[in-house]
Amino acid sequence: MTAAKLDRVFHERGRLAICSTLIARSEGLSFTRLQEACDLTDGNLNRHLYALSEEGIVKMERRTGNGRPQTILRITDAGRRRFLAYIDALEEIVRDVHRSAKRTESPVRAVPARTVSQ
Repeated sequence: MTAAKLDRVFHERGRLAICSTLIARSEGLSFTRLQEACDLTDGNLNRHLYALSEEGIVKMERRTGNGRPQTILRITDAGRRRFLAYIDALEEIVRDVHRSAKRTESPVRAVPARTVSQ
């Protein structure tokens, strides 16, 4: 597996945080709660949500009723599958790196302690 096979839409800290947060909450989150959970500014969150919604990964629902209108965000079924495939690919890369590192490590040798002459 190579890094070139990773889905680039997720390979950014903000989008990774958004999708990781939403995948754990099937009921969705309000814009404000998602913003707090991901530690993003209004502008950054909006920019990432736009990119993710253009790809069909997240959906936004505007709720009105008592009080102020609220935007609820959810990951779509297709977005969930696509994100989990991205995580699987990332895990495979990490496993390959660990295997490669173990093959190239030299055996640990005991190094005699140095004595300081006075």
